[in-house]
Formats: sequence, C-alpha cells, structure tokens
Amino acid sequence: MRRRVVVTGAGVVTALGCNLGEYWDAILAGKSGVGPIRRFDPSEFKVRFGGEISYFNATELVDLPKKELRRLDRFSQFSVVATDQAFKQSGLDLGAEDLTRFGVLIGSGIGGLNEIEEQHSTLYGRGPTRVSPFMIPKLMVNAASGNVSVQWGLKGPNSAVATACASATNAIGDAYRLIQYGTADVMVTGGSEAGLTPMGLSGFGRMNALSTRNDDPEKASRPFDADRDGFVLSEGAGIVILEEYERAKARGANILGELNGYGMSADATHMTAPDPEGRGAAMAMATAIRDAELNPEDIQYINAHGTSTPLGDKAENVAIRTVFGDHASKLAVSSIKGHLGHTLGASGGVEIVACLLALRDQVAPPTANLDKPGEGCDLNYVPNEPQQMPIKSILKNSFGFGGHNACLVLSGVR
Repeated sequence: MRRRVVVTGAGVVTALGCNLGEYWDAILAGKSGVGPIRRFDPSEFKVRFGGEISYFNATELVDLPKKELRRLDRFSQFSVVATDQAFKQSGLDLGAEDLTRFGVLIGSGIGGLNEIEEQHSTLYGRGPTRVSPFMIPKLMVNAASGNVSVQWGLKGPNSAVATACASATNAIGDAYRLIQYGTADVMVTGGSEAGLTPMGLSGFGRMNALSTRNDDPEKASRPFDADRDGFVLSEGAGIVILEEYERAKARGANILGELNGYGMSADATHMTAPDPEGRGAAMAMATAIRDAELNPEDIQYINAHGTSTPLGDKAENVAIRTVFGDHASKLAVSSIKGHLGHTLGASGGVEIVACLLALRDQVAPPTANLDKPGEGCDLNYVPNEPQQMPIKSILKNSFGFGGHNACLVLSGVR
C-alpha cells in the first residue's frame, strides 16, 4: 500500500528574492529578476544579461558555521539557504526526531560550475600544486545533497539527480516515491543551480539557445510570445520538505499541499531539440495524472516548462492538447520563467514552490512579457496578470536536454 505524501515546508533562493514572500509578491506584481550581469565582465559576450542573484551572501542568510559555508560552491550555498527556510516553515524539531528516517535528494543539471572554472584557471595559471584540495567535493553534482545532509545530520536516503532542466522535478518525484514505499518518512528535495558563469553563458550562447535582447533584458524572457528568441540564463534554488501524511497530521503540521502524481519519459529523438509532436512530454503528463488517480478534467492549472524557446513552447502546447483534448481550452497555463529566466536544473524546485503558493492563494500566476501569442501557442497562458480561480490540482511540467521529461501533480489535501 502506498503512503500519502504532503509538503510541509518550502524555501527559495532566486533573482526575485531569497524568501517566499518577496518571491511570490514579485511574481504576482509582474516584476522581473532579469538584468545586466554584475558578477563578471560580460562585455565580450554575445549575451550580457541574466537572472543573477547579485546580492546573495550565504553567511548572512543562514545561521550555520561561516567557515564551512565559505567552502561550498555557490550552488551548494543556494541549496543550504533554501533548505534552512524550508525546515523553519515545516516546524520540525530535528533534535527530537529519528534522523535515520530523514533523507535528501536534490537535483542539479551541472553542479559546481563556478568551482570548475576557478580551479581550471588556477591549474593553467599557477600550476597543479595550487589547485584547491576542496575542488572535487565542491564541484560534485551530489555536493548539494551531501552538504544538506551534513549540516542537518540527516542519515536516511541521500542521492542526487542530474537530468538537465528536469533535474529538480525528477528529484522531487523520486523523493516522493521513497516516502510512498516506506524507505523514508521525511525528504528534503528540490533543485539548485549556479550556471550563470562565463562558461555557462558562452556555452549556451554558442548553441544559440539564449535570447540576445541585450537592450531590454527585463523583456527578454517571453514564454509563448510571438517575439521570443530564446531563454534567459538564470540561477537559484527551490527546496521543499516532503513528509508522510499521517505523520504530518499527527504532529499538527501546516500542510501546504499533497504531492500525489509523478510521471517521467524520454523523447528519444534529439539531445537538445524537443520532439515537435510532444509525444514524450505528453506521456509524462498522462502518467503523472494517472499516478494521482485523477482524470485530465480534474486539473485546473498547469505550471508549464515554458522556457521562451520557439521549438520548446510550441511542442509543450501540442503535448497539452494531446493529453487534455477539449479540456485544454479550460485550463490556465503559465510559465514563471518570464519573471525569472531559466534556472536550469533548479527550475522544477523553484516552480513547485510557486505551485504551492498558487494552491494556497487560489490564483494562477502570470506569464510575464506575453503580449502576442506565438504560432501554435493557443491556450490560456495567463498573460501578464494573475488570474484568480478555483484550483484543486496542478500539473507541473519540466523538460530537459537529453529528452528528459518529468511531471508532478500537486493537490489540496482531501
């Protein structure tokens, strides 16, 4: 028998703010976190803007040993800060818990890219004896999960997921399964990414995957809009605390929502381009809805992957029409990447937090910068203004390079 799984805590680190209030208020107000890059000189780059968290200082945001925090790569620092917020909201007293039943599963597409670049420069500029002894444990994709485990003493299942931009959603889904089948009672999960670096910006730029709207960065991320020209590279983390339902209820936890469906699939067509027919995406959506023991008509809102790329947005539209049929026209569908840009492997974590808040406030968040729907984008994409509406169940989509598709269903507790 599968156990029920609920969410009892959430935390974010984003270009719109490093707490739930700032983050959500900015989205509903239509603000943008995208702007000129400050952390390095981008003057020689084709793209010179992104969703940078320029004010971030982990030692000021979390009460943990400063010496240890400084030894973490930026993406691990993001995960620790977001986890701290999530635990505080959960109300869990870790000193009174059996921490062998608490696990961690955090996704990241790339891991410690900052550390890779810094130590590569050191190696070829100053020689191999000057390379940091902390390099390997800082850059590992599993460093975020490992550091969260160490900082809070969590001794249950500990793993990491790297499925490109589907990483966080796969991580949350896998953590959900671990609780469902009794391997753990509580899981810290989500995603973290700090890919807005010189190498990250040049790599995605050379692929022609990024918007080049340097003269108007705040308008650059335009999911489903006719004038979209690529995604905006961004950074951040989104972490949630998943907990077994009866346990959460018994301790009187404030339950934010029930995670009740997970689906995943592969396009198996191309490493970077989506299947134009959206067949893999549709399969993941249908599987998640079926896993939740719901029908497509039971979903009111879809938090889209919606990166602002011409091919990806159109394929997602096709996939939604395939799964939902006539009900597709009754859905609200939006992408908050218009506000934030694309946080890559963290995006599913950042966006599931938005889904929790949408469920709480019964409002579909807007798609920023959507002025004229693009060809083949014919759904209600909640352009520029939030839409108040009854929401019982939400579908969250994430798709990644390599053809990875991952979807979650989140519902109010029944």
